[in-house]
Amino acid sequence: MPARKRPRRGSMGFYPKKRARRIYPRTTTWIKTEEAKPLGFAGYKAGMTHVMIIDTNPNSKTKGQHISKTATILDCPPLSVFGFRCYHNEKTSFDVINEKLNENLSRKLRTGKIKKLDEQLSELHKRKFDKVFLLCHTNPNFKKTPEIFEIALGGHSEKQLEHAKHLLGKELKISDIFKQGDYIDVSAVTKGKGTQGPVKRFGIKILRPKASQMQRHTGSLGQTEPGKIRPTTPMAGQLGFQTRTELNKRILMITDGTKVNPKGGFINYGNVSGDALILQGSVPGPRKRLIRMRFAIRPSETHYPVDIKYISLESKQGV
Repeated sequence: MPARKRPRRGSMGFYPKKRARRIYPRTTTWIKTEEAKPLGFAGYKAGMTHVMIIDTNPNSKTKGQHISKTATILDCPPLSVFGFRCYHNEKTSFDVINEKLNENLSRKLRTGKIKKLDEQLSELHKRKFDKVFLLCHTNPNFKKTPEIFEIALGGHSEKQLEHAKHLLGKELKISDIFKQGDYIDVSAVTKGKGTQGPVKRFGIKILRPKASQMQRHTGSLGQTEPGKIRPTTPMAGQLGFQTRTELNKRILMITDGTKVNPKGGFINYGNVSGDALILQGSVPGPRKRLIRMRFAIRPSETHYPVDIKYISLESKQGV
């Protein structure tokens, strides 16, 4: 019987495999646009379902037919813009924060007495800056403390500043940034699985019982010279709870959450009361985890219209 061959489990491109610093990711790369607009958003993973769509790809064998696609439902409550941050030469230059902050947010920011908005804006004109980022916080329904993060703005620095002043103290909706058919990148912290052995972590071969005292361990840790263990040697360690980014996820629909809630609500989440985003495919992380979204930095060259005919409202166990 021929030997079974398969691709290696555990990509070397994700080293070092260690826990993320926080439970929601940071976004460091953004697209460049001439229009001054927010380049990202964030939502909470509610669950998964399946949809029936018309295949609009002219090169597909199933062109014009009904096909089934897995989809992820993201709960996307509005984001509140409470300030903006100006950068000069990749270093923090100045923060402008709105005076009206809720109690939970001010406690998390750990700021003392905030200056009046007029004073902050007058000091801003005396400084140099290259980029402007929005300071936003989420408004989750299932917990009190919001998440705080930055969202980049498109356009030149002057346009970014004017747009940031316009959005200060307002709320951003998912429909104001993305639309149906857009390709986006999603980032999240994956489901944590704690310390695991090399078999589950890298998929190494299990040794036969008489080969050694242990079967689920690495047979050789490396060569004799030099006398060290390389960092790429499969060994036990942290598995999961790591920041991962998936590219080119297509938006199937932006709709009211009441139209996608399954019978009895999403398992371990409940019902989506506000705006909901239906993404084709899966996204990293468990339920109730924050998913960062941005415009695709390497978008697909082919864009096909989305024609959804059916959204399953049956409760999905184990997704």
